[in-house]
Amino acid sequence: MTISPLRRLLLLRHAKAARPPGTADHERSLSGRGRRDARAAGQLLAKEDWLPDLVLCSTAHRTRETWELAAAELAGLPEVRFEPRLYHPPVPQLLAVVHEVPAHVSTLLVIGHNPSLRDTILIVAGDGVGRRIRQVREKFPTAAVALLAWRGTWGELDTRTALLTGLAVARGARPGPS
Repeated sequence: MTISPLRRLLLLRHAKAARPPGTADHERSLSGRGRRDARAAGQLLAKEDWLPDLVLCSTAHRTRETWELAAAELAGLPEVRFEPRLYHPPVPQLLAVVHEVPAHVSTLLVIGHNPSLRDTILIVAGDGVGRRIRQVREKFPTAAVALLAWRGTWGELDTRTALLTGLAVARGARPGPS
């Protein structure tokens, strides 16, 4: 009897972005808080040992910036692909991107946007440990990271096939008075 490999999908919502007038949504940068939170997200990934083999990142400026700051906190850097289909996709499109992930990848990190990430968690997670599913239903804030796990292939990830085993919100410390 062969046991299917364990797969881990990390979903990271980009950190807090600024809203400067006249800036297209796709080109918005992180705010000061967002930059602190993005670094904290990298620290969280390292601390929890949620280290990806592959990163798929939306092409939006705020998601790329979130990854760059988070990656600076990691010991090693995985392969990164900037994927235009991850800019505010419907859940079926996000899952189609995940289904294309090579079989050798055990842990995948997707950096994207709400409501796409929140909706994906709620659809693919058959259950959660503790109050996690309820927390995601209530809010999946900026710089939140969800960990979904299941046994099978990337192509088998579908409705109610995974378990939400981890959920955390990265918050960087505000600079103190000088």
